Amino acid sequence: MPCPSDLAAAPSAQPAAPETAVLAFACAPTWIEADAAPATGRTALPRFALVAYTGGPMRLGGWRHPVIVDLTGLRLPSQHRPIRLGHDAALGVGHTDRIAVEDGRLIASGVVSRDTAAAREVVASSRNGFPWQASIGAAVEEHEFVREGQTVHVNGALHSGPVNVVRRSTLGEISFVDLGADGNTSALVAIARSTPPSASAPADPSAPSAAPAAGDARVTTPAAPVSATELTTASAPLSTPAVVAAATATAPTAPVLPTVAELRAAAVAETERIAAVRRCCDGHAAIEAQAIRDGWTAHRAELEVLRADRPQAPAIHVHDRAPTPAVLEAACLLSGGLPGAERVCEAPALDAAQRRFRGGISLQELLLEAAWANGYTGRFFRDNRSVLRAAFGVDVRASGGLSPIDLGGILSNVANKFLLAGFLSVERTWRAISAVRPVTDFKKVTSYRLIGGNRYQTVPPGGTIQHGNLGELAYENQADTHALLLSIDRRDLINDDLGAISQVPTDLGRSAALTVNEKFWATFLANAAFFTPERGNHLTGVASALGIDGLTAAEVAFAEQTDPKKNPLGIQPAVLLVPPALAALARALFTSTELRQTIAGQVFPTANPHQGRFRVESSAYLSSPGVAGSSRSAWYLLANPADLPVIETVFLYGNESPTIDSTEADFSTLGIQMRGVHDFGIALQEHRGGVKADGPAAAPSPSP
Repeated sequence: MPCPSDLAAAPSAQPAAPETAVLAFACAPTWIEADAAPATGRTALPRFALVAYTGGPMRLGGWRHPVIVDLTGLRLPSQHRPIRLGHDAALGVGHTDRIAVEDGRLIASGVVSRDTAAAREVVASSRNGFPWQASIGAAVEEHEFVREGQTVHVNGALHSGPVNVVRRSTLGEISFVDLGADGNTSALVAIARSTPPSASAPADPSAPSAAPAAGDARVTTPAAPVSATELTTASAPLSTPAVVAAATATAPTAPVLPTVAELRAAAVAETERIAAVRRCCDGHAAIEAQAIRDGWTAHRAELEVLRADRPQAPAIHVHDRAPTPAVLEAACLLSGGLPGAERVCEAPALDAAQRRFRGGISLQELLLEAAWANGYTGRFFRDNRSVLRAAFGVDVRASGGLSPIDLGGILSNVANKFLLAGFLSVERTWRAISAVRPVTDFKKVTSYRLIGGNRYQTVPPGGTIQHGNLGELAYENQADTHALLLSIDRRDLINDDLGAISQVPTDLGRSAALTVNEKFWATFLANAAFFTPERGNHLTGVASALGIDGLTAAEVAFAEQTDPKKNPLGIQPAVLLVPPALAALARALFTSTELRQTIAGQVFPTANPHQGRFRVESSAYLSSPGVAGSSRSAWYLLANPADLPVIETVFLYGNESPTIDSTEADFSTLGIQMRGVHDFGIALQEHRGGVKADGPAAAPSPSP
């Protein structure tokens, strides 16, 4: 940025304000009016002006994607905010007396009012030409995440995702920093000095008899606050002992032309300056060009190179307030090790949870966070009864206006995700052979199959269409409630065992899945009157063994079944259901194109006629000794359950997985209770939908 003396030499060349990372600072000793009046005898304070934030995206530590602070949602508690060095409360510098949002930027001005080593460092470094930048410290209250492919308009500009937009925040402090990610910020300290005496200036009785020594910050004239523009232009080249317009020196009546020797000396000095700048800017062409063009010293050029080579740090220092319920849920899922947590949590919640709870949230931390948000004033978990009462009982008045947290809802959401993981970890073969449909209550429901005597009839000219009959083949089913209550007791709370939050619902999920399996297979295997030779859907003896011949016989038996009017069903078998002992042979029949065996003197074809025809399903419950009717040799050929199911499962409101509720335990139990509920019903349906084969000798299951 050119200094005022350069602009005075070429008044027609007004440079545009730079849009890149250019820092405003005083180029030389500058005299400006200060705050203190001469009559007070107090030392005047140096002033500063800041462009604290330019409104653009920034890369901040702990945030996965860039961050934009919406300046329309930035609350300013007052015009007087602390000024620090590097966001360190122990390194005070001064305070502001004016903060404003102008043209999509946050600007501030004030005085260096602290008597600290940090304040003296800022002033001394500014006098030496150090290019300070500014950074704000704000408390984030609300933010939104803009996904990739979406756009958002903020601070007067359009930005593309992925990006985080801080919609509401409160300004805490502003800091001088040596480097920030928002390179467009600037910080200027104008060192206040008394106007130097001039031989041609009239005597001022209120002025001191002599000018202060170089570097003296004392002044004797009052001044108003200085704007950022005024401070930016209040500068002069380091080589020119000039004063700004506030000085009272009288301009010479006639220009003094330099001598040839002076011109030669100036040319030599400029050549040496350019050579020194080039040595400092090796490999930084843009900095070198600007340094030569704007008359920088080699020292300043070296500082710019060092700044460009350093890794970027955050241009805004943010502090999260009380975590939201979504953040607490994400922290619990991460701490519990839920597989695929990123698929069930929003990215901003995961980011915030990883930042705030880097080592993972503990059970006591979770309870305390909820209790604090709901008005609890204690800081420790010793009074665990009070913590539990506050965590589960929301008192908005006691919460001081903060958003209360529903801990029961958080625990239920977290528990349901672990419950589902546990539920899905158990064998689900029942889902592949059963029809599944929702019901709306616990009453008996009747379903009808469109097989039997219903056929399209020819409609004569002018005739009417005949009605079909749905009451011929009706099937009943009914949902029942199945539930289990588990508790996280006082020992888990005292031991700070977060695993209880993940393990208890996981166990509830597994228990629910095992309950469904046990009731389903008990119903399916109680089929002595369902599969019978009289119905033509039951094969026995040696010919019922699983193999090419046995599978062929079962397919023929399936095809020969008829509807109540002795017509073919018109449905093909689709599923081969076997116990684990027959699973390998069943898969071979499904995948192999040839099956061979060695029998001397016997000629037989080698092609497999059943290759790829029937989907193989296997369940350990078919041969489990704990289930009545199980067998290691019996197998089934079934229709697609969507076409003609042999068994049906109904779920209340279509909820196939159980749900879980969490609450504080009752008076007799100190802890947290979790209740898993699963509403379902199972019933056999259409016997024509399958064929059962006992296998050779109907070998019984092994004893336990």
